[in-house]
Amino acid sequence: MDFSSLVLMEKEKETGFIKKELGSFQVGEGALFVRKLYVLDNEVYMYFDTNKDVEEWEYSAIYDLFNTKSFVDKGYELEEELEEYNPTYIIKFAYSEDYDLMKEKIQECVSIIEEEMENVLKAIEGKEKEYSEE
Repeated sequence: MDFSSLVLMEKEKETGFIKKELGSFQVGEGALFVRKLYVLDNEVYMYFDTNKDVEEWEYSAIYDLFNTKSFVDKGYELEEELEEYNPTYIIKFAYSEDYDLMKEKIQECVSIIEEEMENVLKAIEGKEKEYSEE
């Protein structure tokens, strides 16, 4: 699937409803992993997951082996969202009205997501026995 853009929406704090569109940003294939993208209280929230259902052992293995350092080193806050069926993370960073700055950050996040998801999915190959015995 060819991905062309992600739309950044602003959420209303009290209701959680969408207030308005803040911009549309061209992105790469890594956007296939992105589930939600919005701004709340001047903070951008980008949710991403594995883009496929995973087995129980894969769930644990992905959380164990996913490289969060790539995001933190670039100044992003990263949290695990443990309430989802598949391994899910939330990237947080400050919102700016500067379109070019937001474009750069969103594209950078999508690029890191794609690279790290590909890396972790390769890293867990052959580890089913190890994680099934826990």
